[in-house]
Amino acid sequence: MKFTVKQIAQILEGEIQGDESIEIYNLAKIDEDAKPGSISFLSNPKYESFLYLTNAEAIVVNQGFKPKKKIRATLILVKDAYTAFSKLLDEYAKRLHPPKTGIEAPVFTSKSAVWGDNFYLGAFSYLGENVQIGKNVQIYPQCHIGDNVVIGDNTTLYAGVKVYHNCVIGSHCTLHAGVVIGSDGFGFAPQPDGTYKNIPQIGNVIIEDHVNIGANTVIDRATFGSAILKQGAKLDNLIQIGHNVEIGENTVMSAQVGVSGSTKIGKNCQIGGQTGFAGHIKIADGVRIAGQSGIISSIKQEGLTLFGSPAFHHNEFMKSFVLFKKFPEIAKRLEQLEKASFSSKKGTD
Repeated sequence: MKFTVKQIAQILEGEIQGDESIEIYNLAKIDEDAKPGSISFLSNPKYESFLYLTNAEAIVVNQGFKPKKKIRATLILVKDAYTAFSKLLDEYAKRLHPPKTGIEAPVFTSKSAVWGDNFYLGAFSYLGENVQIGKNVQIYPQCHIGDNVVIGDNTTLYAGVKVYHNCVIGSHCTLHAGVVIGSDGFGFAPQPDGTYKNIPQIGNVIIEDHVNIGANTVIDRATFGSAILKQGAKLDNLIQIGHNVEIGENTVMSAQVGVSGSTKIGKNCQIGGQTGFAGHIKIADGVRIAGQSGIISSIKQEGLTLFGSPAFHHNEFMKSFVLFKKFPEIAKRLEQLEKASFSSKKGTD
């Protein structure tokens, strides 16, 4: 598969500086791995040195970029190089792996299930009663779509996704392999004899438009009402979301985050890997949380950066960490002071 620089510039709505007729065969990083016939991008200034050494024949850069040395490659100037290159990757992927259509065999589809144009259903999949599926939906092999599930247009479910009954998935969503939507929340009532009685979870999960969920992530259904992932949320692999949780618009989570039941996380939050949230708390909009943090109480102030377990303000954490590293030295000095004080008292006696 090949593009000319001119074709790529048209896709990206960019301005060309150099030879527009160059043919591009693949996409590559800007470092020494790039080969002739490749296109790359530069968005972070700290990688600018590679621009003068790379073998890539075309580079996507931000408008207004002024090189410090002569560049062999042709430049494509765009508003945002990172976003533009993502768009190019998307276009390349569509051509490399075009969407499938049709229903493979064997599958089970209930008589009441309906779907739109250009639908693909992979082998060994199951569509329950009253399932409603939009157009251009891709459901790969071994997926289970329970009764009364609704799936919007242009959504993709990769192999092995399980969507329990009554759940709703919006348009332009991507659920990667092994995702489970709508499993029971962790609700058990302790009994006098020491056993636990299961509490039925009769709510559902609602996933709004443009949500991405990584492989083997689990979203529990609500006990009542709905657990909600709002528009534009992005979840990494291996994340656990408890019952009744709400995640705000455009919030992103790295792998192995755990969110306990009934917690509400605001919009535009950034949450590092292995962060744990206690239940029944609220997180304000725009909060950033470093990896492996523990959030045990509500965060009411917007835009904070937090670190630690239990987490507190990042600046205070770093100051405390400096002292923590000095504890052995401080302890030694205290011991010396105590010895000196004891010797002084003994001499006085």
